[in-house]
Amino acid sequence: MTDLTLTGLYRYPVKSLGGTALDRASVGRRGLRHDREWMVVDQAGRFITQRQLPRMALIGTTFTDDGHLVLSAAGMPDHTVGQHSEGRCRVTVWHDEVDADYVDPAADAWLTRFLAADCRLVHMPSATTRQVDLDYARAGDEVGFADGFPFLLISQASLDDLNRRLEHDLTIRRFRPNLVVSGCDPYAEDNWRRLRVGDLVLRVAKPCSRCIIPTIDPLTGERSAEPLRTLMGYRRRDNKVYFGQNLVHEGPAELVRGMAVEVLE
Repeated sequence: MTDLTLTGLYRYPVKSLGGTALDRASVGRRGLRHDREWMVVDQAGRFITQRQLPRMALIGTTFTDDGHLVLSAAGMPDHTVGQHSEGRCRVTVWHDEVDADYVDPAADAWLTRFLAADCRLVHMPSATTRQVDLDYARAGDEVGFADGFPFLLISQASLDDLNRRLEHDLTIRRFRPNLVVSGCDPYAEDNWRRLRVGDLVLRVAKPCSRCIIPTIDPLTGERSAEPLRTLMGYRRRDNKVYFGQNLVHEGPAELVRGMAVEVLE
């Protein structure tokens, strides 16, 4: 196999809002530090994503120098989210129910105004534990508010192959990966079982079945038939479309874009 390199490193602080490309990132027990550490919920505490509100894709997320989360969107003033707790609550993400904190009534109002939907922002405190599905992971493997796994990996070659089949190229941001690897054949990641990036060992848990979110343009919030229509022609199995691999990790580490990637199994 040719030399593999980590060429993309992405973090999404708030589930289903915009993410940020990083040059380096710390890895903790739930994955990349601050990845899916916040989530938007309805008044019943159930998670809300771009599946229901595509405009979520238009909200940017950054951090101040002193570590405060900042929300931004066209036509809205930037909002720096408070870090104090506004009360503990129970929230639901898919089939999991976990403890979270309400953090900022002003952020709730900001999101409600932009999304035109009554919602609240919650934060996963350090004391909360969300176990990764034991059908695919070990006891003690944790995840934040991501759908199910701490990491999503896609190879650049897989995206390039898809784009050759499309009328218009799509960026990797459509697929919201954490890790992008270059230097392999298209879909080589389908056959990987364990890999190492720097000091971080990752185990492939399962292929990623894709929902409608990749059909939402992150620049406009508009939906289209692609890329799912094309992917269904050659990446469909058991009535699901697969693109990318979900990973769990072993131990803390520091990742830097440009690091070598080694396939262990």
